[in-house]
Amino acid sequence: MSITASQKTELIEQYRRGDKDSGSPEVQCAILTHRIKELTEHLKTHKHDYASRRGLLQMVSKRRRLLNYLLKKNRPAYQELIQRLELRR
Repeated sequence: MSITASQKTELIEQYRRGDKDSGSPEVQCAILTHRIKELTEHLKTHKHDYASRRGLLQMVSKRRRLLNYLLKKNRPAYQELIQRLELRR
């Protein structure tokens, strides 16, 4: 269910703004999206795992807040990110 170091490094490489960037909203959203997709698959088979469901809802909320922040600060970057991550909206 968790993201491996190599997967996280790969996501950082794909979504970072500059050479030393690892914490921009784009990177954080990409990592959260990957974790959300994995946890969603887990919950399809384990329907009564309520603790994981709560964690999923927290991750979705955090991603939503990061996307709202990015929308306010940099609309073109927001548009590009939701297209790259294939998110609705």
